[in-house]
Amino acid sequence: MLLPQEIIRRKRDGDVLSADEIAAFVEGLSNETISEGQVAAFAMAVFFRGMTPDEIVALTLAMRDSGDVLSWAGVGKPIADKHSTGGVGDNVSLMLAPIVAACGLAVPMISGRGLGHTGGTLDKLQSIPGYDVMPDNTIFRRTVDRAGCAIIGQTGDLAPADKRLYAIRDVTATVESIPLITASILSKKLAAGLDSLVLDVKFGNGAFMAKAEDAEALARSLVRVANGAGVRTTALLTDMNQPLADCAGNAIEVQNAVDFLKGLKGGTRLEEVTLAFGAEMLINAGVESDHGVALKRCVEALASGKAAEIFGKMVRELGGPADFMDKAEHYLPRARVEIAVEAPEDGYLSACDTRALGLAVVTLGGGRQRPSDSIDHGVGISGFKPLGTKVTKGEPIAFVQANDEPSATRAAETVAQCYRISQTKPAAAPVIGLRIE
Repeated sequence: MLLPQEIIRRKRDGDVLSADEIAAFVEGLSNETISEGQVAAFAMAVFFRGMTPDEIVALTLAMRDSGDVLSWAGVGKPIADKHSTGGVGDNVSLMLAPIVAACGLAVPMISGRGLGHTGGTLDKLQSIPGYDVMPDNTIFRRTVDRAGCAIIGQTGDLAPADKRLYAIRDVTATVESIPLITASILSKKLAAGLDSLVLDVKFGNGAFMAKAEDAEALARSLVRVANGAGVRTTALLTDMNQPLADCAGNAIEVQNAVDFLKGLKGGTRLEEVTLAFGAEMLINAGVESDHGVALKRCVEALASGKAAEIFGKMVRELGGPADFMDKAEHYLPRARVEIAVEAPEDGYLSACDTRALGLAVVTLGGGRQRPSDSIDHGVGISGFKPLGTKVTKGEPIAFVQANDEPSATRAAETVAQCYRISQTKPAAAPVIGLRIE
């Protein structure tokens, strides 16, 4: 029998743990024969001592195998997914899944709720009346089969060891450990039975990894471990020094996605990122080998309306309105008050405190300050102008949607303080940085 305290001691002292030791610890984590104190001690030892690539692979696989591992035998299509480390106005998943499904991939996308200042895909989808983010496996599989994609949440049967470990990491200052982040993200993704995966690892003042070099280190760990576990994976580093979409909120971002799928958001940073990840998914899945050809297929799936049709099918299969794509504005909740955020002077929008923008949405009720909080899906901020835009004093640079005047006024003041205006136009920063494979 492998004693948990001995495993903790070995990692504390900087030793390399065997796959058997790691599997034994994760088993105790899952069946709760290991105490919270021991889990916390293990997490802190990993935080300070780190893990080798082989150790991280072993931890990821053990956590994956702590619950169900889905099989998609008989689907007849490559099984692919994408994961983002989170940002403000990042609704890429909502458009990306139907775009690549239109190109022949099957996308069983396991997504999460908002965390800190970042929005959550599940919270956004729950803006849609009737949409079931936690369906049983029968409905999940049926939706992927009929629509080509399904965006849902992590059920209790997928990587349950991660749920317990993450909850303890969250209260023991060990969330930032790259080995533990890697195992947490990938255990859930691998449990979904993927053939390939793309990762959107963000950097900047609106990302969890503010420094590009930290984001690169995380991306390299994720790519190395996922490929080591047998899933073809690449990552793109993307800029989060300003919101990605021109809005942030829940229903607001769903409406933005509907407009995108209808071809109304062309020429934006959001379009560039979404299509780049679509091409990456087609290449990783093996259905295309040339990036230009893959990108063209994604553009055609969007322009033809096929991606929009698939999004509508997914919504219908998961309990939402059958005519959602035609009447999204009718179904999505909307806040009662709208206030314009005015530019305080003439000049160019030169910098943005993106994290503070995300927190402004949370303060409005669009995110959680406590785990038990409910979400106000109708509030948010829209009409963001991209950095580099020339503005005049009094011109709206964004609009706050709130449910009362005082909240709207406070949020508008916050948003105005998030932007810096200069007299010279700033150099445009590329939205996509390194590609890691």
